[in-house]
Amino acid sequence: MHRGKGMKFVGDSRVPAERKPNIPKDYSEFPGKTEAFWPNFLLKEWMVGAVFLIGYLILTIVHESPLEKKADPTDAGYIPLPDWYFLFLYQLLKYKYAAGDYVLIGTVIIPGLAFGALMLAPFLDKGLERRPSKRPIATGLMLLGLISVTYLTWESVVTHDWEKAKTQGKIVDVSFDENDPGYQIYQKQSCVGCHGNTLSGGASGPSLIGTGLKPEEIMKIAKEGKPPGMPPNAFKGSDDELKQLAEFISKLEQK
Repeated sequence: MHRGKGMKFVGDSRVPAERKPNIPKDYSEFPGKTEAFWPNFLLKEWMVGAVFLIGYLILTIVHESPLEKKADPTDAGYIPLPDWYFLFLYQLLKYKYAAGDYVLIGTVIIPGLAFGALMLAPFLDKGLERRPSKRPIATGLMLLGLISVTYLTWESVVTHDWEKAKTQGKIVDVSFDENDPGYQIYQKQSCVGCHGNTLSGGASGPSLIGTGLKPEEIMKIAKEGKPPGMPPNAFKGSDDELKQLAEFISKLEQK
């Protein structure tokens, strides 16, 4: 209590004698610094997004995607390569105890532990410090994850056979009559497993298009084989069928 003129009684010293209503100021009181969310701010966001979208569409039209040849289910030797942000998981599956009989470890357990540790980091480190040196648990987990992903991605890039990948997906423009008796014989033989359904090469066999070989030479290879990949007596059929097949292959030319 304060004696004298203007005596005021305050029940709680933390409460001011005069209180002003806590009303937020209107954005119009700050000209040039704030604006209405709708439609001013949102319209600007949409305009910026539209510019980026149009630029992206133009880029996709000018720079076409690098397409490969048509997928061939008979090509068991085709090695697919995932996008760059999955290369570290792709490389992980190349190791002995993360592939084969242990594929569950490489596909579920190890990635689950890694991402689970990152998700638990905020709960394991509840300190108020913001400096990385003062937060050893969170910093250590983040550095371990970053180093692991970087190393596995780099290892996947340097060990991948890029030359083979370029040739295995190369588009070969060739056309032939699928009703040709020679092609029908080709499909019934084991040739398709090595040379592919389109004769452009497969798992272990080269392309049979534009070989420049005569029918007699092709028949000889089919009977005697050709090291290192072509075994002898691979063709199982009559001499007439082998002749039809050899004549069909000798006529194939790349456009």
